[in-house]
This record gives sequence, C-alpha cells and structure tokens, in this order.
Amino acid sequence: MKNYSFTPKGVCSKLITFGIDEEGRLRNVKFTSGCPGNLAAISKLVEGANPNDIIRILKGNDCAGRGTSCADQLAIALEAALAEA
Repeated sequence: MKNYSFTPKGVCSKLITFGIDEEGRLRNVKFTSGCPGNLAAISKLVEGANPNDIIRILKGNDCAGRGTSCADQLAIALEAALAEA
C-alpha cells in the first residue's frame, strides 16, 4: 500500500492522510483537526472505495461559502495522489 499526506487549504482540518492499496482502493483516511464526527463518518464511508468514485462524489462540496470543504479537499488530495502514481 502506498501512503499519502496532504495539507488542506481553506478548511479547519490541518492534515489528511490515506493509503491506496494494491487493488486501487482507499484505505485508512484520517483527518487531523476539523469536525470530528463528520470527518470520522467520511473516513468510514470512503474506506475500500475507488478513489475516482470518491472524487466524483465529493469534489466541489462547499462548507459555509468557503468555496471548499474537508470533503472537497479529500477529493483534491486523491486527484494529486492519482496523478503522482
């Protein structure tokens, strides 16, 4: 499994870490800081998912008019990870 770390911008979360396993599935998504209940739920919901599906679902999600959200930042992090692979 390849592990990634991403510093989000414009949101309360300070760090997003995750892995993509050999089968291309998302694993161990963790947010540092932010809304603990919501971010723990997102982490559980995306476990084992295809990163491209998660990007499609979460990209552009807005939090309080910020133009982004922790979910959107996860989508951006996944795009960067896939581009790197």
